[in-house]
Amino acid sequence: MSAAPLDAAGIGSMVVDRVHRTARILGPDEKGLLGDVAGAGPVRAYVGGVVLNHLGWAACLGLRTAIFGRQAQDANGRFLRAAMDRLGIERDLVLEGSATSVAEIFVDDAGGRAIYMAPGATAETTAEHVRRDHAATIRRARWLTTEVSQLPLSAARAAIEIARAAGIPTLVDLDVPPSDALRTLGSPEDLEAVLRGADLLKPAKAAARELAREAGSDALALARALRTRFGNRVVVVTDGEAGCAIAAPGFEGSVRGRAVKAVDTTGAGDAFLGGLLAALRHGLAFEDAGRLANACGAACVEKLGAFPEDAAEARARVLEHYDGPALPLGPLPGAAPPAVRASAEEALSVVDVVLEELAVLRTRLGHGAFDACLALVREARGHGGRVHVTGVGKPEHVARYAAALFASTGTPATFLHATEAVHGSAGQVAPGDVVIAISNSGETAELRAAVECVRGMGARLIAVTGSSDSWLARAADAVLDAGVAREGGPLGLAPRASVAAEAIVLAALSAALERESGFTRAEYQRRHPAGRLGERARERE
Repeated sequence: MSAAPLDAAGIGSMVVDRVHRTARILGPDEKGLLGDVAGAGPVRAYVGGVVLNHLGWAACLGLRTAIFGRQAQDANGRFLRAAMDRLGIERDLVLEGSATSVAEIFVDDAGGRAIYMAPGATAETTAEHVRRDHAATIRRARWLTTEVSQLPLSAARAAIEIARAAGIPTLVDLDVPPSDALRTLGSPEDLEAVLRGADLLKPAKAAARELAREAGSDALALARALRTRFGNRVVVVTDGEAGCAIAAPGFEGSVRGRAVKAVDTTGAGDAFLGGLLAALRHGLAFEDAGRLANACGAACVEKLGAFPEDAAEARARVLEHYDGPALPLGPLPGAAPPAVRASAEEALSVVDVVLEELAVLRTRLGHGAFDACLALVREARGHGGRVHVTGVGKPEHVARYAAALFASTGTPATFLHATEAVHGSAGQVAPGDVVIAISNSGETAELRAAVECVRGMGARLIAVTGSSDSWLARAADAVLDAGVAREGGPLGLAPRASVAAEAIVLAALSAALERESGFTRAEYQRRHPAGRLGERARERE
């Protein structure tokens, strides 16, 4: 990590939010159907976590931020670290945790939600870890931020003590009711120390009411009561769509929230806190700070997911909702970590995506599809016919590989150039031959023309596609499923997992054909007289 000053450094929850859509939040002993989450099926993974979220929103408003603590060296951790890198959030992480934190989030049609958390590595962080591994990062920051949510209270207390000893102001997000915190996070003494150690305490209204029942349900009365009880310089109580209440030197009052259509209220308080950090950094008066924080909360609830995936879009939405003084915002965040580290994380995340997608594909693949393909090839070979493999774009490369693999393992096969097929190359296809056509979408226009041409030549058709209801699948005599939900990579667009799926189902088909034909090691060696494969084939002659 750099030694340059930070606007904010935070320790606490960094979570993969697995979001589910449901018509309503269910009670005990109820059942319900899950809906589609933004075209990704019944569940979609988002970046989340109280601390990571608010640092992300602060980064979108130009602050230099860092997150520190423990995480795991697993697929979920790589997913989160890639997101940190995209927003330029520096990281001081020890990757020795048992698992990265995960939250199962159920969002209803009104934007309400129920959250179930598995804190993983965050809950394994100790005070000694903080003192031993992260003191230098804390001392670089203008503000330390932490939370009462998933981080053990003793670890939060240690971070606050380091910051206060260095003269660094502290901010604590009290995200869960104190009674819940005491059941899972630590002792009453540690909770008291964390709350008293906050220069700025930001409780959600439900948590504030549990600490100051005498103040009733008025958010401003709660803010005043907590400030008196714990001696904080500032207390800000968030009150959902109503906005917030602030008790601070020179200002006590409520700041009305922005009226927006809520899609998902998850993380609204975290986004609020990111805006508050930006307001403090730019020296806004407390009432204007509340306006900026409310604007961030409003921008957050307009979309699924709590973390700002697109920095430019997030900033633009915040500024549309903000009606305070102009802000001298810093540049939009870029990729701050070294390129080698970032590319390594991205590379590993693609491997994880491909493996996960292939595992899901395996659960869908059954005997029927392969049996149908084997029968077609068996029939063609019975009268001396051949297999031809074709595709357009990236599937063309898969087709060349598959044709070579079939031919080298006992199934005569050739590559058919799809765009050349309608200019005479379809002449390589004889009646009764089998053409294997590869297309992820199953709708590629150039491939369609080639398929219609070879069908006219009397060929039988096997489709390898990611879309079982596509034109290609409907036109085929047999279909091999190669569908994936995710491709992997920064944009998720370039064919990666789909290419692997297409190649692996064709490799599987070639293995079945190799077994059925009785292909021998001697025959393999005759086809591979050179190279290491040839040597290996001869070794056991």
